[in-house]
Amino acid sequence: MTTATADAAPTPMMAQYIEIKAANPDCLLFYRMGDFYELFFEDAEEASRALGIALTKRGKHLGEDIPMCGVPIHAAEDYLQKLIALGHRIAVCDQMEDPAEAKKRGSKSVVKRDVVRLVTPGTITEDQLLEAGRANYLMTLTRLGAKGREGEFAIAWTDLSTGAFRLAETGADRLEADVAAVEPSELVVAEPLYRDEAFAQVFRRLGRRARPEPQALFDAATAPERIGRFFGVSTLDGFGSFSRVELSAAAALIAYLGKTQLAARPALQRPERRVAGSAMEIDPATRASLELTRSAGGRRAGSLLSVIDRTVTGAGGRLLAVRLASPLTDPTAIRERQASLAHFIEDYALRAELRATLGRLPDIERALSRIALGRGGPRDLLAIRSGLFAASEIAARLTGDLPAELAACRQAILALPDDLSERLEMTLAEEVPLLKRDGGFVRPGALAALDEARTLREDARRFLAELQGRYAEKTGIKSLKIKHNNVLGYFIEMNEANGKALMAGPLASTFIHRQTLASAMRFTTGELADLDERISHAGADALKLELETFDQLAAEIVEAAPQLQAAAGALGAIDVASALAELAVSGDWSRPVVDDSLAFRIEGGRHPVVEAALAAADGQSFVANDCDLSPKGKGPGAIWLVTGPNMGGKSTFLRQNAIIAILAQIGAYVPATAAHIGIVDRLFSRVGASDDLAEGRSTFMVEMVETAAILNQSGERALVILDEIGRGTATYDGLSIAFASVEHLHEVNRCRALFATHFHEMTALSARLKRLANVTMRVKEWQGEVIFLHEVGAGAADRSYGIQVARLAGLPKVVVERARQVLAELERSEQGEKRETFLDDLPLFSAAVRRQAEPAAPSAEVHPLVAEVEALDPDAMTPREAMEALYRLKAKLRDGRA
Repeated sequence: MTTATADAAPTPMMAQYIEIKAANPDCLLFYRMGDFYELFFEDAEEASRALGIALTKRGKHLGEDIPMCGVPIHAAEDYLQKLIALGHRIAVCDQMEDPAEAKKRGSKSVVKRDVVRLVTPGTITEDQLLEAGRANYLMTLTRLGAKGREGEFAIAWTDLSTGAFRLAETGADRLEADVAAVEPSELVVAEPLYRDEAFAQVFRRLGRRARPEPQALFDAATAPERIGRFFGVSTLDGFGSFSRVELSAAAALIAYLGKTQLAARPALQRPERRVAGSAMEIDPATRASLELTRSAGGRRAGSLLSVIDRTVTGAGGRLLAVRLASPLTDPTAIRERQASLAHFIEDYALRAELRATLGRLPDIERALSRIALGRGGPRDLLAIRSGLFAASEIAARLTGDLPAELAACRQAILALPDDLSERLEMTLAEEVPLLKRDGGFVRPGALAALDEARTLREDARRFLAELQGRYAEKTGIKSLKIKHNNVLGYFIEMNEANGKALMAGPLASTFIHRQTLASAMRFTTGELADLDERISHAGADALKLELETFDQLAAEIVEAAPQLQAAAGALGAIDVASALAELAVSGDWSRPVVDDSLAFRIEGGRHPVVEAALAAADGQSFVANDCDLSPKGKGPGAIWLVTGPNMGGKSTFLRQNAIIAILAQIGAYVPATAAHIGIVDRLFSRVGASDDLAEGRSTFMVEMVETAAILNQSGERALVILDEIGRGTATYDGLSIAFASVEHLHEVNRCRALFATHFHEMTALSARLKRLANVTMRVKEWQGEVIFLHEVGAGAADRSYGIQVARLAGLPKVVVERARQVLAELERSEQGEKRETFLDDLPLFSAAVRRQAEPAAPSAEVHPLVAEVEALDPDAMTPREAMEALYRLKAKLRDGRA
């Protein structure tokens, strides 16, 4: 869009639009015109495509038609949701005065408008735009010091809809994993970092979620002052200890909120620092592989979270998702959570009562956030009132000797201000409207002045009914009605025939004509006009008093925000504990032992998602399996080499053990008969095949990149699950890579690992690697058919049954038979050596590494040609001399070979 020239000046309204749009160039501008938000120029074209709405035109600019589209204000949130989901930012431009005021300044005067809010993916608070059980995070990322990957990095994130505010240092190597753990809807990055080629792939994968902002937003020098000013404190000492880079990220987040929320001040909690190493590190590939919060299709259904979530409140659902994303690494904190579950498991009556009460609990956190931002309505006030009473009931039921977590939750609830719940109870009606402008939300008797205004208004309405009856009798028109609209106020309406008769009769002077419609005529009288004015004043007075009351209640609620947020968090924790207890009882899950050892022993383990799918489909039971990767002494944990047929259940077995480790470390019970988990600090999963065409990576390249990350980063406390490494390339290449990877895991990483493979030759490694054991997925053959038992047992498979699986998949019979013939010929052509034979001439991994690291011994004597070359001085030679020297050396080399 270009600036208008003098010979093609825009209309006053369009000039206003252009000016406001210029101030918000990176947003779609929702420009209010009456009951619609209109979009013009490129914004209209973009919105029309995104929303599937008609593109029209309005006037001309610079000789060309102006594209236009619009959405009705009452349905704006539905359209905002679609645009936000596509990654757009929206500037909401509202009318700042009544159009009647603008007309007083002249017929061509434009209504004053201004942007009242920037709506971005990370700053929405409306319930209609949010998932109740999913947090909506805004994150900032900053770097201080050196450029590239060498600087200091930190992230800060908040859920504006709840007020949660957290900080953490990160590093270039784990930056993507830390971002994936939070799963922000919007990531704000300092522009120099965003443009840095070293991180180009990271931000490309994040797509429209990542956006650059000026470096000034991240200024570390002024960060403490800006944070202190926001929270109204002179020093941050009372908040805890934060690094300079963490404060830079936090200040940038507050600045961005100021930029998007304008005058509104969100009710953020004081920043909480996440200590490095306090949570299990899980990289993005592993999260996707295990389908923790999203299935492979990107939906919540089919994920681990969807199966274990029995919470009944929004706060509980969000807290469970946060815990699942960041399992703890402190055994003491884990045992505290387990104790809460045990308390609810043992007391069924208490669990049932609390869950029934929690089920009626409104979302206190999000109601509070909307009230603090000035977007709340009467129903948000009612939600706070209902929440306070429900919280009081829950605290009353939590009595006796409580576990530490539940005791702390009870104290947070008891700290709520009693006078606030009483004030809300005394003031609010039982049923309230959605919007405060509609009035009627203050209880009768709560405010004397309001009762007087309402009485006057109600009396006037009684007079209207009497007046309608009198006019109907006087005119003899039984269908005569007194109606109201915002343009005419109160008026008398009748059909056209009666209206014309009235205008021609003796009552024409009493009934003054106002409007003629296609099938009706409208009139007024002096008496009706007086009554209209009295009703209007009474209604305006009543609404003014209610709005003042709303503002007073909202201010009291915001003042109590810290206590309300703490109590809401406590209620969420109670919900999570009781929900996981319900899950443990219904699923027959057990309490795992979690400690600082390197143990990893699971008896009768099951995959919760697969088990739930089997039960839902046809009631089949899941085949449970044991897994023991515990050290045999004081050394590191074991590696299991898992072989077996396709469709035998290897991938399920691998994943279920990783999932059990995660569940154990979030403080939940686990789907197993018994489990002993030594803390896992990093979890890696490389299961399944996928490519990354956007980054130019083949399936095999993606596999190798993920394997490289595992081999370079895992340590003794890591848990690694690897499936089919090396299958994406030639047989010997793949076998070599798989062979070397297992050796590296055993000798260098020294981690607990499950390694599934179809390279049966690798099972011979168990004779050479003392911590490696062979296990296999059992099958039975019956009359040419393969029966998958899905049982894990000691031993090694010698066949993969790929042809049988191909037949089950529906390959043409002729192809299957030909495959059998080819396989038989290949098996006959083998030399018959045992699979161990190829290992006999290979050195152990440690010896190979040492030999690779040893420098070659220098030669005892220098070759004459080398000495002659070293004696040459190219800078002192002419081109001819250099050419002659080259030919001379070549001749000597030839003579020496001869």
